[in-house]
Amino acid sequence: MPSLFRRKSTDLVDEAVSSVTPEETAERSRGYTPAKGRETPKRPTVGRRPAGPTRPLTKEEERERRRQLRAEAASEFRREGGPRDRGPERLLARNVVDSRRTVGTWFFGGALIVLIGSNAAMPPLVRLISNVLWGALALGVVVDSVLICRKISRLVRERFPKTGQRMGSLFLYAVMRSITFRRMRAPAPQVKLGDKV
Repeated sequence: MPSLFRRKSTDLVDEAVSSVTPEETAERSRGYTPAKGRETPKRPTVGRRPAGPTRPLTKEEERERRRQLRAEAASEFRREGGPRDRGPERLLARNVVDSRRTVGTWFFGGALIVLIGSNAAMPPLVRLISNVLWGALALGVVVDSVLICRKISRLVRERFPKTGQRMGSLFLYAVMRSITFRRMRAPAPQVKLGDKV
């Protein structure tokens, strides 16, 4: 029975250890790993980042490039909106708001007038008028929002009876859009004032 702790024969050890010349050692890099019988597969080029510009950009070119990317992103957002603007129910709510004139668009302008008119340095009559204007604006926004929400609720039930959209979220979305100036709405309005939705 052969011994388990026997030494290898010297000819096997000589085969395993190959002599390396000094020239070969100089050619190999420090991290060299000898081949294991097959080539290392190349990494796929799919999914890799594209190579950057060959020369570094100057500060002016980099600033212009960033400005152009911001402008493209802003125009895309203005045209298509963000994740909260997706879905047929949201489109319907936007069209309902965009097809009518809303009191909310005058709210911020009126609030500025009220802020100036409420100053203690103003005469009592001006302060009274500004407070009445503030109340009228607030009441107008509430009434207008209720009318918009009722119309959206009716249209959504008619056109999307199996919708999973929460109505409270849809109403808030429409009210926030109704108090935004028409030119500043994103996505941009797709219907004209007075169009039938």
